[in-house]
Parts: sequence; C-alpha cells; structure tokens
Amino acid sequence: MHGSNKHLFNDDLDMQYVACRVEGEVVDVSVYRDKVAHHKILHQIEDFILRDQVEGRNVLRHTAAHVLAQAVKRVYPGTQVTIGPVIEDGFYYDFLTPTPFQASDLLLIESEMHRIISENLSIRRYEWSKEQVIEYFLGKGEPFKAQIVQDIPKECVVSVYEQGEFIDLCRGPHCPSTGYLKDGVKLLHVSGSYWKGDSKGQPLQRIYGTAWEDKKNLDEYCYRIEEAEKRDHRKIGKAMDLYHFQDEAPGCVFWHPYGWTLNRLLQDYIRERLGDDYKEVNTPQLVRQSLWQASGHWDQYHENMFILKDGENLFSLKPMNCPCHVQIFNQGIRSYKDLPLRFAEFGSCHRNEPSGALSGLMRAKNFVQDDAHIFCTPEQISFETEKFCQVLSAIYKDLGFNDVMIRFATRPSKRLGDDVLWDKAEASLQQGAEKAKICYTKHPGEGAFYGPKLEFTLKDSLGRLWQCGTLQVDFVLPERLKAFYVDAQGDQKPVVMLHRAILGSFERFIGVMLEHYAGRLPFWLAPVQLVICSISEKVQDYAIQVWEHFKKSGLRVEFDCRNEKISHKIRHHSVRKVGCIAVVGAKESAENSLNLRIGNNEHSMSVSSALEMLQEANLKKNVL
Repeated sequence: MHGSNKHLFNDDLDMQYVACRVEGEVVDVSVYRDKVAHHKILHQIEDFILRDQVEGRNVLRHTAAHVLAQAVKRVYPGTQVTIGPVIEDGFYYDFLTPTPFQASDLLLIESEMHRIISENLSIRRYEWSKEQVIEYFLGKGEPFKAQIVQDIPKECVVSVYEQGEFIDLCRGPHCPSTGYLKDGVKLLHVSGSYWKGDSKGQPLQRIYGTAWEDKKNLDEYCYRIEEAEKRDHRKIGKAMDLYHFQDEAPGCVFWHPYGWTLNRLLQDYIRERLGDDYKEVNTPQLVRQSLWQASGHWDQYHENMFILKDGENLFSLKPMNCPCHVQIFNQGIRSYKDLPLRFAEFGSCHRNEPSGALSGLMRAKNFVQDDAHIFCTPEQISFETEKFCQVLSAIYKDLGFNDVMIRFATRPSKRLGDDVLWDKAEASLQQGAEKAKICYTKHPGEGAFYGPKLEFTLKDSLGRLWQCGTLQVDFVLPERLKAFYVDAQGDQKPVVMLHRAILGSFERFIGVMLEHYAGRLPFWLAPVQLVICSISEKVQDYAIQVWEHFKKSGLRVEFDCRNEKISHKIRHHSVRKVGCIAVVGAKESAENSLNLRIGNNEHSMSVSSALEMLQEANLKKNVL
C-alpha cells in the first residue's frame, strides 16, 4: 500500500502550498496530486493554503506530530502511541513508554525526525472501516488507537495517514510529504500526562514540539520562548518581592508590601481616569443562592462557584459582580433621565478553577476586576461605546500597550431576543466603535447569547496576545433581574446593561505587565522608583540628606547605607528591577550632585536637576 515519493509539488516554490480549500474546508493537497486526471476536481479548489498562513502552519504541525510519533517508534520500538494534536504555536504527542523519557532522549528523537524529513516520505490518506482500523491497530499492539476508533460514531468516516512504514489515525489534513517540514521543526520539552486528561487514567509521557514554515521563523519563536522564560512573572515577582502563593490558600495571592503598592497605584490610576463619570460601589462577597438562580448563573456556572451552607440556606462567594450591581440599580424607580448610570467596582471574585489550570497571576481562584456596568437605553449604546473605547485606548497607551487588536463579535445562531433588537444593538456598537476611530475585525456568530461584544487584545513585547478588555451588550440579565426604567411616555422598559472591563483581572494584568516589561515597570508605576546608595560611611550624612529630599517630593525612594561594596549594591537593586539607582560618594557630596543610573546608562547631575527630571517623568508618565 506504500505510495511513491511523487507528489503534486516538487520544487521549493511549489512547496509553499501545503493544503487547499474545497467547499470551505481545508483538505490535503495530495488528493489532487495528478493534475491531468483530476483537472475537473482542481476547478473546485477555491484556493491553496500557504505554509506561512495560520491554517498552513497548523497543517505543518499536524504533519510534524506524525513525524514525531514515527521517530519515537523507530528509536524506541516498544512505545505505544496515543494522541498528538496541534496546539497554539506547536504540537504534542502522548506516549506509553516502558521507561520515562529524559531530556537527553529528545536529541535522539529529534535527530530521527530530521532523518524522516530528509527521506521526503510521501504522505497518503486512506479511509477505512472502523472494524478495519481496530483490527489493524490491535494487531500492531496499539490498543489506545483502537479505543479512540471505538469512541467514534459509526456514521463518521475514519481516515488514516501513511508515511513510509508508519500509519496513524488522523482527520488531517497533512502535507504531501515529510520533506515539506524542511528545517522548521524542533522538540521543546517532555512532561507527564494522563490518558484522555483523566488523573485516574493511564499515566503517559508527553513530548512537546513546534513547527514553522522556515528556520528563520523557528529561530524567532525559540528566541521568544527563551525570553518568555526569563520574563516569567513568577520569577520576576519573587525577585521583586511582590507576592507569593502557598498550599494553604491555593490560587489566592499573598500580596507583599511592594506588590500591594503596585496594585494600589493601578487602582488609583483607573479611578483617576474614570473621574466622575462612574460611581464606585462595593458589593458583598457572600450572596444567597436565590440571586444566582434568578440571574441564571446557578444553572450555567454552578460547578465553578464556591458554595457555602448556613443551616438550610445555600450561599456562594461571588464569581462576578454583575448581578450585585443590578441590585443597586433596582433600589428605587429609575427614570430615563437618570440614564446612563455607570457603576464601577474593584470587585474581588472567587472562581473554583481546576488546580491543574492555575498559573500564577495569570489564572487564580481569587482575583480583583476593574469591573463596571453601564445601565442605559438602547439609543445610548453608541455614545457609551465611543466613550468607553476612547478611555480604554488612552489607558492602554499610558500603560505601554500601543498594539491593540479588537474583535467585533456578532449574533450567534443560538441567542435570546428578536432580530430587531439585535440589529439595533449591533448597529449601535459598530457606530460607536467607528466614531471612536478604532480598527476592528468582525467575527460573525461569536457574540454572546445575550448580545454582541467588543474584545480588546493586547500584543506584548514578545508578540504574545492577551485578551483583557471587553464591552458586552446585555439584554437578558436586566430582564431576568427585573431591572427597568420609565421612559418619556411613562412606560416601563427593560434597561440595557453594558458589561465592561479595561484591565480585566488585576492579578492577570500585573502578570502581563511584569512579562511585557521584564520587571522594569514604567517609572510612575514602579513600587520602588529610586534607591539612594552610599559608597562609604563617610558620605552617609549627605546620602541621607539626598534621600530625605527626594522622599519629601512624594517619590517612592529607599536608602541603602549597608556596609557593602557599591558594585554589590547596584547588582542587588538591579536584580530587584529597580529602574533608577542614585550613587553618591565623596565627589558627589562635594558638588551637591549624584550619579544617576537608569538601566545601563549613567548621568552625573545635580540633585535638583535629577529631582525635576524624575518628577516630570512621574507626572507625565514618561519613559526614562
């Protein structure tokens, strides 16, 4: 059954095409390798998928996962293969091994992968019956593959892919041959896993890898990975003494003084930006079951809520703030003249995230949101959207995020509310976004069941994407919780509720910032803005004077008079990610000056000039 090495494209130029699209579906280009015999089918091809497109990279990674499995079987014949999906920026494959893989094994396996790629094995797709597939894999000593097929519905087509001596179960699509991978493949690391992700299931070994269209993009990705490891917010948070986690409170942050200073600075900044437009509120942590049932969260979100019992009554720690904000809105009769009404809260939320999903500040069980809800009429959606987008853009710019991608998600197939209401909401949201002069991409069908939404995704200094801000139009919750206003004609109407956040989770956003800036936060946000370091005890009195002078100005400044070498002091504070270090010695004492170190640059200047520069940077949020 082995196919020949002949495939549709043979030169480097044609190898740019790794798949094609037929009737909207990405399929194997090798199906159409014979141009003459299949000229009619070729006319059905809508376009070819390039290797540097998102879909093309996924095809490369599908193929790389099979090459990995084939290489493992060659190097360690007693290994059983299980599943090997494509993931963001790469792929992985799970194996049952007689002995666990070591990091050194990856070198042998990767070497064999490159040999398979150089062999340029033709990759062929076949469709088999379920019985045929089960018989084949059981005969090969691969019971996991047979079990996967048993779980597939009888009416589904079962496809297998063959490359050389290796056959694997897969939906595809795949490249026409292994040679298409060229030199864009690398294995990353090995970890433990379980069959079907069940901790009670068979323990397995997982190998992670990545695949790109060429070596240049592979090298750039590997550089980003190395940089990401250096910038891991968990390492930086420890070096800066910002926070810690411990087993007695899993997924909950213990904020240290420096970390809480950063938290407070961000909250104060958001308050300043919102000004008088928003009324800040605070709502209970513990809320009775009846409210969550009325809002719909008890049915839809129950498993992620922390439930407590008091006698016969059930309560939950709040996982979100919106139902509580509606309760404040409902205190008294609201007129259309009262609208829009904007409630903001730095609300502490608790969500029962799985332990395996916790990831430092990026995903925690307890977090604080810069949450707000705007209660308005349908006619006010456009203006509120424009105003929100303008504030959000200014805040992101101040925080150093200038590359923001915006998704406009419209009505899904399963939704509540009639089309007239959806037409109005989508048109108003779009009009507001365009008035704010923001660029967005439309994503039909990806809105929430209760209304359309805008999603704001930040790109960090390593090119990674972080979805933070959101503006969601909600027709449903106000009606469920009987949130009405009286219109100009005296009729009672359900209010429109706009859910909106800019930073999202403070914990997560701080984690993103720590990695974006590698810990060297903007001067105005740094928990410690300046450290005064004395060279010797002889100038300690002068150093104290300088320290007091800066401290009176309102800057967050520390004084280091330890009996240590100045090089040791500078290194210590650099590891702490302190951006500005002022060194004072005999020369500076005599001249009423200091030596200011900002990053790798040194500036000798008077105390007054240094203070003026730092105060301006603090006030105007300048980058030093």
